[in-house]
Amino acid sequence: MIEMHWGDPITLYPTKDGVAERFSTIEKARHWLRRHWPTSDEARQAALEKIESAMDCMSPVKDARSAFVAAALSAGFVPDRAS
Repeated sequence: MIEMHWGDPITLYPTKDGVAERFSTIEKARHWLRRHWPTSDEARQAALEKIESAMDCMSPVKDARSAFVAAALSAGFVPDRAS
C-alpha cells in the first residue's frame, strides 16, 4: 500500500502522563482513530469520514487533517504548534 503524505507531521501530546504520538500519514491517523482513540464522539466520527473521503480522492487532504486535529482536541490531546 502506498502511504499518502498529508503535510507536516502532527504530534499529539496526551494531557496526562503518556507518550506523544507523531502522525505523518493519513493511514496512521485512520488506524489510530479506529483502534487506539480514547473517545468515541462526533468529532472522531467526522474525522474518520473526512479521512476516508480524502483517501478515496473525494475531498482535500487538508480537510481530513483539520478534522483529525479537531478530533484530537475533542479527545483531550494537545497538538504541536505546527499542526
